[in-house]
Amino acid sequence: MEVIICADATEAARLAAGKVARVCRDAGPEPVLGVATGSSPLKLYAELTRLVEAGVLDLSRASAFALDEYVGLPPGHPESYAEVIRRTVTEPLGLDQSRVHTPDGFATDIHAAASAYEAAIRAAGGIDIQILGIGANGHIGFNEPTSSLASRTRIKSLAPRTRADNARFFGSPDEVPLHCLTQGLGTIMDAHALLLIAQGEAKAAAIAAVVEGPLTALVPGSVLQAHQHATVIIDEAAASELRLADYYRWTYANKPAWQRFDGELA
Repeated sequence: MEVIICADATEAARLAAGKVARVCRDAGPEPVLGVATGSSPLKLYAELTRLVEAGVLDLSRASAFALDEYVGLPPGHPESYAEVIRRTVTEPLGLDQSRVHTPDGFATDIHAAASAYEAAIRAAGGIDIQILGIGANGHIGFNEPTSSLASRTRIKSLAPRTRADNARFFGSPDEVPLHCLTQGLGTIMDAHALLLIAQGEAKAAAIAAVVEGPLTALVPGSVLQAHQHATVIIDEAAASELRLADYYRWTYANKPAWQRFDGELA
């Protein structure tokens, strides 16, 4: 796992965009992105949009797969992740809508929808880089604590803390759905590269547990420790509880030029 500590959220987003751009360049003209919702990746998407508009990055033939979708919202609901991804990813990055996929949380047969989503990812050749945020309780996607480390796309019940955290997007806490359809931890780990981005002191404890704690289902994000190509990009506030923060800073400062990806930025 590579941990990169940035001065602030703006720098973190720029470096994360450079990482995504490098992977997309190496993958060829039809990269496959794994995209996340929530507030953590929004500045990253803005930076990627800047690269696209500058002509540095072309995602017109890219495919994208979202991590999750609520179950129980009506189609077209503004807070459904299909709509959130359309607003924050598909349209700004110039993606072909027909190549952008979200789990079908509106399906009558949720189990069949989960299997179909797994099959679609396989048919696309797998995800080249999966963008991740992190919940305050250590969840990635909607894999709440005690989720199986080998889990696949499936329906999950949202923890009370997760529903409370997401209530800001709805009119009231009671409007937050109880269930979701989410990629499993095993599905996420199949991606060729993982990129976790986080900002703010509220994420500091979760980041410390993910990076330096034991690999445990109690902290689902800790499964990233077992991935061959996992990168964690955070600001100083999110890094505030890391014991080896000085080591991570030293390591990145002395990274060989050919391994750096900030050169991908316009």
